[in-house]
Amino acid sequence: MTDLHSDLDGKSILITGGTGSFGRAFVRRILSEANPKRVIVFSRDEQKHHAMQSEFHDPRLRYFVGDVRDVNRLNMALRSVDVLIHAAGMKHVHLCEYNPIEAINTNVLGTVNVIQAALAQNVQKVVGISTDKAVAPANLYGASKLCLEKLLVAANSYSGERGTRFSVVRYGNVMGSAGSVIPLFLKQREQGKLTITDSRMTRFWIDMNGAIDLVLQALSLMHGGEIFLPKLPAASVEALADTLAPGVPREVIGIRPGEKLHESLLSPEECRRTKDLGPLLVVDPEYPSWSMGPPRGVPVPADFKYSSDRDDLLLSEAQISALLSGAGWKQTA
Repeated sequence: MTDLHSDLDGKSILITGGTGSFGRAFVRRILSEANPKRVIVFSRDEQKHHAMQSEFHDPRLRYFVGDVRDVNRLNMALRSVDVLIHAAGMKHVHLCEYNPIEAINTNVLGTVNVIQAALAQNVQKVVGISTDKAVAPANLYGASKLCLEKLLVAANSYSGERGTRFSVVRYGNVMGSAGSVIPLFLKQREQGKLTITDSRMTRFWIDMNGAIDLVLQALSLMHGGEIFLPKLPAASVEALADTLAPGVPREVIGIRPGEKLHESLLSPEECRRTKDLGPLLVVDPEYPSWSMGPPRGVPVPADFKYSSDRDDLLLSEAQISALLSGAGWKQTA
């Protein structure tokens, strides 16, 4: 990925939600592998800022306590910023279902604020982070992320031919992120019982480095308005439990409000605009009113399906074990 880091060398970078799981990993990665001018961590969580300052000691880092709900604070933080990674948001499905107004205020209206501030401050590139739950959403979290995608794609029309460019990355569950089932299963293994929502459930999986790689690829490839997708494997929750905690008793607790049995990374309608670029897929915008550059990639088949229950994507226990080991997860008690 070294060649992609040139997009960040000498640049001022801001990441909203910068004290979260992705933000911390992204900051650590670019500070060690790129040469940015400065990196601004933007987050509303004062305690996480304090913890991060105790861990990271780099003169290029700046810490801005702020909320994406506050457009004035965003405008101040984005002065002279070149690249913006928009990772802030409410992400827990059940909390968004129970607190829908808060989810809308952060995930949707917060994204509006990010767009307005980025345009006002002439930020060069903006990449927003989305989720497979935005495809045919069955919960408010997914619906709010679909709004985020639509807002960021359309924002290119406001910036004109040479203004700020906005694109999106969309991926599945990140192994080990806050709220991930993997650390939950490891903890429950020690307690002697796993709680399983539904043994038939499947999910896409990506490790944190893969998520960061996708953002770096998007920054390098984007013309504006694209949605970039990685090529991901999937696993059933039953196979994951068998790998992490073989023989440990389980209790089936049922699917929680807003959850699906299976996820999709691409809708049938989007397939008509999706190209295969080799290491990743890209969904081109439907109505670009700005230059998209020369055509690229190979169109995916008309009947292409990218869902987590696809047999050829489902991992065996041995493959899950290898994936977990590669991501640094200890699987034995």
